[in-house]
Amino acid sequence: MKKPTPMAPELTAAGAVWRKSTYSDGAGNNCIEAAAFPSVVGVRDSKFPEGAALVFPRSSWSAFVSAAGSGELQIEPTA
Repeated sequence: MKKPTPMAPELTAAGAVWRKSTYSDGAGNNCIEAAAFPSVVGVRDSKFPEGAALVFPRSSWSAFVSAAGSGELQIEPTA
C-alpha cells in the first residue's frame, strides 16, 4: 500500500482546529472536517485525518459555502 503524501506544513500546525461537518451522522460515515488558516481553508476526510487534505483559498471556500447554503448548487434530477 502506498504511503499517503503528507499535508502541507501549515495544515499540520499545532493548534489547528478541525471542525467536523454538521451533517456527520455520528457513526463515522460521510464526514469531512475543515480548518481555517490565515490564507487558506483545508478540508479532509475525518475518517483518515492523517491523509491528504484539499486546500482552497479562503475566498473560494467562502464562495462555495455561500453558494451551497443558498441552494445554487442543487443538482436537478435527470429523466
